[in-house]
Amino acid sequence: MTVQEDRDIDRTGFVREWELWHRRKEEVLAGPHGFLAITGLHWLSPEPARFDDAPGAWSSTAEGVVVDLADGEELTLDGTVVRGRYAFGVIAERDSVYVAAGDALIEVAKRGGHDILRPRHPGNALRTAFSHTPAYAPDPRWVREGRFLPHPRPRPVTVGAAVEGLEHVYDSPGQVEFELDGTTYRLTAFNGGTPGSLTVLFTDATSGVTTYAANRSLQLAAPDGEGRVTLDFNRAGNLPCAYTDLATCPLPPAENRLPVAVEAGERIPLERGGRD
Repeated sequence: MTVQEDRDIDRTGFVREWELWHRRKEEVLAGPHGFLAITGLHWLSPEPARFDDAPGAWSSTAEGVVVDLADGEELTLDGTVVRGRYAFGVIAERDSVYVAAGDALIEVAKRGGHDILRPRHPGNALRTAFSHTPAYAPDPRWVREGRFLPHPRPRPVTVGAAVEGLEHVYDSPGQVEFELDGTTYRLTAFNGGTPGSLTVLFTDATSGVTTYAANRSLQLAAPDGEGRVTLDFNRAGNLPCAYTDLATCPLPPAENRLPVAVEAGERIPLERGGRD
């Protein structure tokens, strides 16, 4: 069932809140150093390598990521200018360190056990040409009540990635159960960005047709004291890999491939051939 019957919905306020969510999401995506500003995805090795979109020679060593800056090259880390050789230390999985190089921001990160470098330049054509992301019109019908079913202890779940051959491992605290058109579904959930919140990655019958083929993401607030959660599929959002091949986004686990069409949320980006 829906969270509220249609007669109880303030449709004007509902649409306004969705528009605010969508606008804020796009502001982050297309910000000066957002994902659309990324110009390269560089996989580091023990052998120092130079790249056209970042100063220095970069390598992955026992000390973690190391950069050797030539004369006249510099980076800024937390307000401090860095010259010469600098070791970033071992970066934890899914963590990132950001250093400035002129108007660019260089992301130093670890994904799938590999050290990577992702420069972000505000002038990148993908960013400067961005206008908006197509989306379904918000509809209260796609707001569903659900129930969080916790595991006795978090379970590690291995999923694929947008980059072929790469894998991610996430701890799953449990599953989310909900009903749609008389059928009950369960989706594996991962930890969200704030304590207690949840993230669900999924595909459905619209994937590859009107929505991005690989994945969409749904953020859920922490379950209440009785385990209830709200799934607002109107806020099913694209991950960065929907826009650029320079992202390492995770794919949904097999059980999160819904056989029904969820005609809500963000659609295929214009950059991938989508239409309004």
